[in-house]
Amino acid sequence: MADTAQNFNDRFQRLVNGIGERYEPYIRQHLSKVYMVLASTTAAAAGGALLQMQNYLDMGMLAAIASLVLVLGLHFYKDDGKNYYTRLGMLYAFGFCSGQTLGPLLGYIVSINPAIILTALTGTFVTFASLSLAALLAEQGKYLYLGGMLVSVINCMALLSLFNMIFKSYYVQITQLYVGVFVMAAFIVYDTQNIVEKCRLGNRDVVQHALDLFFDVLSMFRRLLIILTQKVC
Repeated sequence: MADTAQNFNDRFQRLVNGIGERYEPYIRQHLSKVYMVLASTTAAAAGGALLQMQNYLDMGMLAAIASLVLVLGLHFYKDDGKNYYTRLGMLYAFGFCSGQTLGPLLGYIVSINPAIILTALTGTFVTFASLSLAALLAEQGKYLYLGGMLVSVINCMALLSLFNMIFKSYYVQITQLYVGVFVMAAFIVYDTQNIVEKCRLGNRDVVQHALDLFFDVLSMFRRLLIILTQKVC
């Protein structure tokens, strides 16, 4: 056991040293801020979902509308170096509203099998951590070519969703769920490297970069929840 623990510590230390040697101090500092904001936004989402599930606060459709307004606000209300805390508050509010919209699905899953939520959380965390490390340890800018391809796939999926509202094909729905998981996984890799490159070019918008990753994490978690629930049902 002692040898196993020592080997794990040695590998972890080599991993940390590899990232430290690969990136400049200002990039490491920026990434640290992004991941801290991402974690706190995820906590806000968890709080929103918990309040909705316990019927302490249920915003209903207002949560979805507020989420859209906040995302658009963050898009158009650009970082000017003076509005960081305003935009950070908007991001946390978006996370909270996202949790509110996720609450009904979580409540339904709890009534079936609460273990599904833990499994989806674990899968999302392990996938995010693994792919983030892979992106950070890969060759600089190696996966940036994925951006255009992923946007095209997302557009095709959106178009299929519109058609499926009419035809209501179960197989199209299932295909979109599984393809969506892989697309979100690829987005984690792409967004991680894209954040690093933007930082090198002077774009250090912590809020926007955390929002990009939050989208990836939330989308993957939601899809895993649905896939695992369908397997049980």
